[in-house]
Amino acid sequence: MAEVLQVSFDTSARGFNPSIEMDIPRTTDIVIIGGGVMGASIAYHLAARGGKHILLLEKEQFFGQGATGRCAGGVRYQFSTEINIRLSAISLPMLERFEREIGQPIDFRQCGYLILITNQKDLEQFKHNIRLQHRLGVQTIWLDGDEIRERLPMMTLEDVLGGTFHAADGLVDPNSVVMGYINATNRLGATTLTDIEVTGIEIHAGKIKSVHTSVGVIYTPLVVNAAGPWSSLIGDMAGVEIPITPLRRQMLTTTPLPEIPPDFPFVIDFAQALYFHREGEGLLTGMSNPQEKPGFDQDVDSAWEITHLEAASARMPLLENAGLLSHWAGLYENTPDAHPIFGSTPIAGFYICAGFSGHGFMHGPVAGKIMSEIILDGQASSLDVSTLELSRFEGGRLIKEYNVV
Repeated sequence: MAEVLQVSFDTSARGFNPSIEMDIPRTTDIVIIGGGVMGASIAYHLAARGGKHILLLEKEQFFGQGATGRCAGGVRYQFSTEINIRLSAISLPMLERFEREIGQPIDFRQCGYLILITNQKDLEQFKHNIRLQHRLGVQTIWLDGDEIRERLPMMTLEDVLGGTFHAADGLVDPNSVVMGYINATNRLGATTLTDIEVTGIEIHAGKIKSVHTSVGVIYTPLVVNAAGPWSSLIGDMAGVEIPITPLRRQMLTTTPLPEIPPDFPFVIDFAQALYFHREGEGLLTGMSNPQEKPGFDQDVDSAWEITHLEAASARMPLLENAGLLSHWAGLYENTPDAHPIFGSTPIAGFYICAGFSGHGFMHGPVAGKIMSEIILDGQASSLDVSTLELSRFEGGRLIKEYNVV
């Protein structure tokens, strides 16, 4: 049985009873760093395989408040590389079964993704993408410009050459997925804790020895870095260079727009990295800033918001009639090839699952399952992800994902 470190917190300022005592394991088999969808899914899948001495640590007050809680909630099959399409082909059905298997409703809305193409270069690439998707069993369809304009009469689309549509793509509530995994993990006997920041990782003879935290040292032989945009900082603690760059992305929601039909798809103007989908009775819209500098700033850039709104209103003129309901920024966790990093590192017992480059939420379910296989069995069996190991960057074995927004 793991030893227990008893710590008292004065949490009165947060609305809880003061001086609550928390039992924190002093030794444990596995420490997972990061309580977003990746960490929660990894913890659940390890616990579902029988692991008990599993400890998930989240530095924020609540789970899923980092990159996961600030994403748009989109899930799609439409990617340009075989490995990402195969990840979606396993992960999205897991989300469809989520309520039945995990016991948590997640508001999965299969509204479809409609990706608009406005230049010849993208048109040729996306037609290639469709052929690849068809070969892998994803029945994306091609729509010409007139068909798209007929489907979206409320938008200004004269320059649209065509686009791709897949009806099974859609939207899921990120918080519900995270908390579904957290609650299921707790029921299985693992430990999940918030308000604990990892401050260091101790290595001895090339192996993980312990994790230093804001509440003391926890001895463990195995650490999983699932810290998303902060993964490179965790890697630095272990002396492992991880090529993940945090990049701000922001979005907003509007007041009700009754002109938007219930079946409005998740629309992406690919060339502008501009997107729209229904959110309640209004719209959620975002646009990536190609000049954004790497960093951890999650404040809304008001100047870019104006640029975004001008572009969004040009595409969707009825936005001029809407009010601003909310706005926020979050972080992408970008790798040089826009693909995630799975598996071991040069430090024995130090694993990573991060770097999903804007599509991590949708691949969270399969990522947790794959990591449980790598850790417990020595290799993944659900899907061969050996091409996504950390070592690919030194070897120059990069596979560039084209469908990044």
